[in-house]
Amino acid sequence: PNKWGLKSSDSNIDHRRVPNLQTFFTRRGKSLAITNRGEDYKPGDVVAWDLDGKGLTHIGLVSNIYNETTKRYLIIHNIGGGTQAEDKVFDWKIIGHYRYF
Repeated sequence: PNKWGLKSSDSNIDHRRVPNLQTFFTRRGKSLAITNRGEDYKPGDVVAWDLDGKGLTHIGLVSNIYNETTKRYLIIHNIGGGTQAEDKVFDWKIIGHYRYF
């Protein structure tokens, strides 16, 4: 709660906060290596990013939509403009890579 400037937890959103999701995946042994190789990011993987170097976080899912040009799968994410499928895996600093299946 303190990290978010709150006095107590917020059950309406806490399960969606990127640091909380990272803790969930890591505690269950689902953390994978962070690499700069597109082929390491498979459909269904979860990727977390630091957008600004100051802790502004974002999360997305690797889709099964393959970009023939970049040889990578597109990322499903919503950064305020609605859900998008885009080739964004390396657009920001990756701070987490997880596979939960």
